[in-house]
Amino acid sequence: MSQQPSNAETRQYETIYMRCSRLPSALVMVLLVGQVGWANDCDIAAAPGSDLPHIPRVDGAIRVDGVLDEALWQQAWLTELEHETQPGENIAPPVQTEVRVAENGSHLYVAFSAHDPDPSQIRAYIRDRDQSYDDDFVGIVVDTFNDERFAFEFFANPYGAQMDLTYDDVGQNEDDSWDAIWDSAGRITASGYNIEMAIPLQQLRFPKSQGVQTWGIDLVRNYPRSKRHRIANNIQDRSRDCYLCQLQKVTGFACAEPGRNLVVAPTLTANRSESRPDTAAPLSDPQTDIDPGLDVRWGITPDLTLSGTINPDFSQVEADVAQLSINERFELFFPEKRPFFLEGADFFDTRVDAVFTRTIADPDVGLKLVGKLDSHNIGVFAARDTKTNYLFPGSQGSGTDTSDEANNALVARYRYDVGQTSALGLLVTGRDGADYSNWVTSVDGRYRFTEADSFNFQYLDTRTEYPAAIAAANDQPQSLSGSGIDLAYDHRSREWRGYLRYFERDDEFRADLGFITQVGIDRSIVGLRRNWYPGERFSRVNVGGDWDITHDSQGRVLEREIEGSIWAEGPMQSFLEAGLGQRDRLFGDTQYNENFQFLYGEFQPRGGVEIEMSALTGDLIDFDNARLADLLRLRGELELNLGRHLALDLRHTYQALDRLDDGSSIFVANLSDARVTWQFSVRSFLRLVVQHQDIDRNLANYIDDVDSRSRSLATQLLYSYKINPQTVLFLGYSDASIDGDELTSFTRMDRTLFAKIGYAWLP
Repeated sequence: MSQQPSNAETRQYETIYMRCSRLPSALVMVLLVGQVGWANDCDIAAAPGSDLPHIPRVDGAIRVDGVLDEALWQQAWLTELEHETQPGENIAPPVQTEVRVAENGSHLYVAFSAHDPDPSQIRAYIRDRDQSYDDDFVGIVVDTFNDERFAFEFFANPYGAQMDLTYDDVGQNEDDSWDAIWDSAGRITASGYNIEMAIPLQQLRFPKSQGVQTWGIDLVRNYPRSKRHRIANNIQDRSRDCYLCQLQKVTGFACAEPGRNLVVAPTLTANRSESRPDTAAPLSDPQTDIDPGLDVRWGITPDLTLSGTINPDFSQVEADVAQLSINERFELFFPEKRPFFLEGADFFDTRVDAVFTRTIADPDVGLKLVGKLDSHNIGVFAARDTKTNYLFPGSQGSGTDTSDEANNALVARYRYDVGQTSALGLLVTGRDGADYSNWVTSVDGRYRFTEADSFNFQYLDTRTEYPAAIAAANDQPQSLSGSGIDLAYDHRSREWRGYLRYFERDDEFRADLGFITQVGIDRSIVGLRRNWYPGERFSRVNVGGDWDITHDSQGRVLEREIEGSIWAEGPMQSFLEAGLGQRDRLFGDTQYNENFQFLYGEFQPRGGVEIEMSALTGDLIDFDNARLADLLRLRGELELNLGRHLALDLRHTYQALDRLDDGSSIFVANLSDARVTWQFSVRSFLRLVVQHQDIDRNLANYIDDVDSRSRSLATQLLYSYKINPQTVLFLGYSDASIDGDELTSFTRMDRTLFAKIGYAWLP
């Protein structure tokens, strides 16, 4: 028997429909425009008289194996990387690199011959995707729309381990969460190493054109030794506050065909979990779930992509890096890792974090459309979430809650590119459930009035209705209407970095599909920094600081801070920063005067070893007991590669808070996160994750009742095999334990066995 929707659900769908009634017709028009056929006549030759390099069209395909023996490489465009842009400023590079580029109408082919005077010093390891940034590597950055705003990046290390990213020059954001399906292979030789890449054009977005196109490209080699040398075919003018505007222009790709550009990826996820309500109860209540799902990605045109998912497994496969939350007032941020939401995520970026898809907790269906049509950038996604997460921001702290009520989520983004470097945008986000809704409407823009100066703005209007029970339980008004504004001026040149910021959020501002943890404030920031380039030993030294002031909605000074620092880039790929600051901060109704000092350093003493350390000390607020206290926080990370296959990643945080009057301890906290990975190949690994937290409190120094000691232990064992980002196999085990009442041993509170298999079918 079919189940009819309830009246509340009917009202939900009616509300969504009324708010979005114009959307379907617009999408239909876009789809119809996208289906205009390609002309049969196609001239692939370079335009007569053009002085731009031309990427030749070749017949056939290459075998991606790192051996440059195919005849078509002799037909490719050949160039050499002649400029070191970092740390040297457009000087001759220390090593020679030859690059060949061609296309066959469906693939972009790139081959690198990276010469090395001592191949034994090549830094390269067998790694998973997006993990080889410290290695030797080469790659291509391609601005397919030639609008100097957005580019795709493809890199590979000498073993063919892939890194793929997107670069947004409007927001100056580089993001490696995007994953494409492409081929690469590397081979270390007696004179260096070779890399071959075959990038399907269907993985890119580009204009639909019958004639020759013009794209911007940057060909890059990373050569890490005592210093990290960046070598490229383009020079970089450090006085220009843009990257893509300095890319070399090339022609080619006439009538480039994305093929059917259809990926159908069925998935099957199974897990079995057990838990206990408290440490005295047995581990029981087994739950077994077997869920089939389906993901579909369709490139309607080369510049417009539609993707959908049905009954997806939206759980994270890999554990988040652990964070210490003691003596924190605001919610911690954890990045999105789920593929459906990462696809085209750059389309939804704005200055304010109004779109944070991890707030969509457990959706059972989703649909997304992203694309660029001339100067028009569009992004729309909708999802049905089976539960609702709430974030309640305030001026001095934030809180959360969750209900089992379902909601419909919608995000719609439009940006119009103005001229060469400016833009105007609109954003609408909405969540609608039973007796609950949150809608955000936003307008934003960017104006770059010189090559070093830009101005950004964003204005947001919000409307929220909470269910009565949620509002009462979290001390919130049931109906809210708020607004916010964000203004920013930036100057970035070779020697100087200056910035001005102003933003405000009123008390009733809510962006439930975003990550806004503080409202009821206005803040002004002024900052200035100066660069020097002293020479061989230290490639750059920077000195500067900023001043900021924050008021609450009653006009009280919440925070007034001034801080400054000096940092330098030196040998062993080192970065060192030291600074200090003074801050007046309001907590409750009391103003506290905080003084602090900080130190940060990272360096790579040799290949395969990276060390990162930071220290913060000073007089800071003890929020649990409303007083000033003496803080010491130390953080360290060691990344160690033992051979080509075994990698260790060890992180530890130590935090201690002591009374100022007698020096007695308030708490001591330790948090460890250890990851051991055996990488069988670039496609397969086995990883063990162990996270341990230990907090020891001195009850005599606490106002409220707290546990004197709390410890937790979490482990995960994960096997991964990936042919590509969507043809995958995951097998794993995870558990979480706490210490019992006797504080002598850990009690496992839950454990889970899980498996996931996915297959990307390209019909």
